[in-house]
Formats: sequence, structure tokens, C-alpha cells
Amino acid sequence: MKAVAFIHSKPITEIDALEDFDLPKPEPRHHDLLVEIKAVSVNPVDTKLRLSEEPLGEPRILGFDAAGIVREIGPDVQNFAVGDEVFYAGIPTRPGTNAQFHLVDDRIVGHK
Repeated sequence: MKAVAFIHSKPITEIDALEDFDLPKPEPRHHDLLVEIKAVSVNPVDTKLRLSEEPLGEPRILGFDAAGIVREIGPDVQNFAVGDEVFYAGIPTRPGTNAQFHLVDDRIVGHK
């Protein structure tokens, strides 16, 4: 999947502050929804994380707020189905939403 991420914290004015990556599509587990991202927004948390964090050898995908379509579900998901339109604000302990696909816990997601 395509994603926008950073490897080293740099000022946003640097040409390689954010880079395009091809990464494996994540697989849903437990309460995960695999969402095909259709829209994102810029959250102030993105800026703070990018400036305060150094990824450990792999790209760090930013992005928290998103809307999209559920493409796969984990085995413990009960209130969502493939094809549902959803929106949510993710959490900073997981890869972000600036990608084609994103895993999110179904318990913090709303139906659109």
C-alpha cells in the first residue's frame, strides 16, 4: 500500500521531511477494522509527534482523523461489516491514517 511517512524528524520545510513509501497492507486482528482511507485531516498531534519522535528504523505514518470504507474485519468485530462507511480519530500508538489502508480498533469508530 502507499503511505506518507517520515524516518527522521526534520523541519517540514526540508524536502524529505515526509516521504512516499510502499508498505505491506496490514492484516486485521481481534477488534481491528481494515479501512480503505478516503479522506484525512491534519491534526495538531501530527505536528507534535513528527517533531518529537524519531522512528526506530522504519517509517512512521502520521495521521489520526480519517473517513473510509471497511474492507476487512477482525474476528472479534460485531458492529461493523465489510462495505460500511466509517469515520474516526485514531490513536498515536498505532500507525497513522496517511496511507491507503489503516487498522483501527472498532470500539473507537463511528458509522458514517
